Amino acid sequence: MTFDEIAEKRVSVRKFDAERKISIYNLRTVIDAARLAPSWKNSQTARYHLVTDRTVFSRLLKGLSPRNAENAEGASALLVTTFVKDVARFRDGHPDNELGNGWGIYDAGISNSYVLLKAAECGIDSLVMGIRDAEAIRLILNIPDDEVVLSVIALGYRVSSVARPRRKELDDILKIY
Repeated sequence: MTFDEIAEKRVSVRKFDAERKISIYNLRTVIDAARLAPSWKNSQTARYHLVTDRTVFSRLLKGLSPRNAENAEGASALLVTTFVKDVARFRDGHPDNELGNGWGIYDAGISNSYVLLKAAECGIDSLVMGIRDAEAIRLILNIPDDEVVLSVIALGYRVSSVARPRRKELDDILKIY
C-alpha cells in the first residue's frame, strides 16, 4: 500500500466492534512505528501507555468526556500518549524558543501520526481524543509527574463503513511565496 492509499484509507471511527480484538503483537507493531518518528534533537520524549485490560479500560473511559467514552467503548485498546516535559531547553535551563514544552506536544503529535498511519496500514481503525481529564488519567495509570498527558487513541475495528468528511482544497490551505 502506498502512503497516499494509507492516508486516504484512514478515518476517525466512532463505533468499534467490541467482539473483534487486536492481538498484542499487532498493537506493538503499530506503536513501534512511533519510535521512528522525528523529534527535537532526537530527544524521543513521546511515551505510550497501552490499555487492553477491560477493568482498567472501563476506568479509563471515565477519564474521557461522555461523548468520547461512548465513541471508544467498543475499541480493542486505548493508547494514552504523553511526552516527557522540560526536555526541549538550552543547557542553561531556558526554553529554546517561545514554545518551551510545546516541542513535546509537537513531537508527540508527529509520533501519534505514525501510530495512526501504521494502524491504517494494518487494517486497524482509530480515533484520537483530546477532551479528557488528564489528572484522572494520570492517577488511573500511575503516569509519572514528568510526563504530560496529551491524548487518548482508541484502536479497534469499525462496525460499519465510515465516509471520509470533505477535505479543504489544497489552494485553501497553501500559500506559495
